[in-house]
Amino acid sequence: MEALARLNEGCQQHFGLQQPPFTLTPNTRFYVDLPAQRQAYEQVHYALASGEGFVKVVGEVGTGKTMLCRRLLNQLQQQECVTLYLPNPQLSADGLWLALARELELSVKGRSLATVQQALQQQLLQHAQQGRQVVLLVDEAQSMPKATLEALRLVSNLETEQQKLLQIVLFGQPELDELLQQPGLRQLQQRITTTARLSPLASTEMLADYLQQRLSAAGHRGMQVFSRDAVDYLWQVSGGVPRLVNVLAGKALLAGYGQGVAQIQRTHVALAAADTESARAPKRAPLWWSAAVLAACMVML
Repeated sequence: MEALARLNEGCQQHFGLQQPPFTLTPNTRFYVDLPAQRQAYEQVHYALASGEGFVKVVGEVGTGKTMLCRRLLNQLQQQECVTLYLPNPQLSADGLWLALARELELSVKGRSLATVQQALQQQLLQHAQQGRQVVLLVDEAQSMPKATLEALRLVSNLETEQQKLLQIVLFGQPELDELLQQPGLRQLQQRITTTARLSPLASTEMLADYLQQRLSAAGHRGMQVFSRDAVDYLWQVSGGVPRLVNVLAGKALLAGYGQGVAQIQRTHVALAAADTESARAPKRAPLWWSAAVLAACMVML
C-alpha cells in the first residue's frame, strides 16, 4: 500500500496535479456539468420546486447517478431543506420506516412500529408547518424489495391539503423501470410524475472536455495531458461511460508516468484497456502482457 501511495504521489507531481483527478469516489468537486447530467439535474430540481411527490432518475452503471445524487443533496442542504438519504435501500418494509425515523433523528429504541410511524408523521408535519421542504433521496433504488417500494408509496401518502410532507427522488439502473412495471407496483409507478435519464458521453469532444475539467479540478495547469489520438481511443474503449473513463484514464496516467512522458498517447490508453476487463477494446492484449509492461514501467520509477 505504501509503494502504491508513493507511485500515485509521483504520478501527480509528474503531471502537475494536487490530487488524483480520476478517483471513483463521488466527490462533487469533480462534478462535470455534462448535457445529460445538466438536463437531469434541472428536471429534478424543477419537479421538487413544483411540489411533485415522486421523481425518478435512471441511468446505466457508471453514468453518474451517485454523483448527481450527491450534488442534489448538497444543493438542497444549502437551500436549508431537510434531506434524508438512503444509500443502500435493501431494507424490509418495517426497516424503511425505522431508517426514515433515524434520518429525522427520532428515537426508535424500544418503540413499536406504529409509534414510530406516528412520530415520523408528526415530525414531517412540524417541518411543513415551519415551511421546511423534506426530500428523501434513494440511491440504487432498483435493489429495493417490492414490499419496501410499496411501503415507500404509503410513506408518500403523508400530506396536508396544500402539500406533500415528503418528496422522494429514486436513483436507479434501468432495472428500476422493469421493476416498477410489475402489476403490484402500478400505483407507485403512476405517482412518478418526472423521469430523468442519464447517458454516456456522446462524443470525443465531450470526453475531451470531461477529462480537462477533471484535471483542472485536480490542479493541472498547462498543456493538454491527453493527446487527440488518446482521447479518440479512450472514447472507443470506454463507450463514454464516465466511471470506466475514470478507471482507464487513471491507469493511462500511471503508464505515461512510468515511461516519463509529458502527454498521454493512444498506446498508454491501450495498456490501460488491456489491464481492465470491462474495457470495450475490440482486441485486447493478453492480461499477462499488459501486466508485464506495466511492471516494466514501474521499474523505471
